[in-house]
Amino acid sequence: MKHFTDLIAECLTEIEEIFPWDLEEKLAEKSDLLMVDVREADEFAAFNIPNSINVPRGILETSCEWDYEETIPELVQARDKEVIVICRSGNRSVLAAHTMQRMGYKNIASLKTGVKGWNDAEQPLIDVKGDEVDIDDADEMLITRIRDDQKRPA
Repeated sequence: MKHFTDLIAECLTEIEEIFPWDLEEKLAEKSDLLMVDVREADEFAAFNIPNSINVPRGILETSCEWDYEETIPELVQARDKEVIVICRSGNRSVLAAHTMQRMGYKNIASLKTGVKGWNDAEQPLIDVKGDEVDIDDADEMLITRIRDDQKRPA
């Protein structure tokens, strides 16, 4: 049986990861870069990297194809563009980047450390209204909270 971390490790052998400072450099030099945030809609609404688009992981595959209710034309047409996939900590984005690569995206990478690392690097985050999110507020929202019933039994 494979675990979540096993799946991540397998995908990492086939996809590229970039660090927040690499993304910062890319954004400074490249205007046609597409950033795809695969977190859930409520996570994205609370804070996101400016100019990223939200494509929740659960509808990723149909968002990448024509003729679906979830189709996002900008995403479908980006198979030859540079695409950076983003999530909270860099795990879901690895799985999503791997899937998109298998679907024909040629220049794709996952943001290592996700928006957590982006915030740690003191890069700007905005909420769904476009207002800047305070670094400390984002830190508080990014804290991992695991309930007792979610922990592996002893």
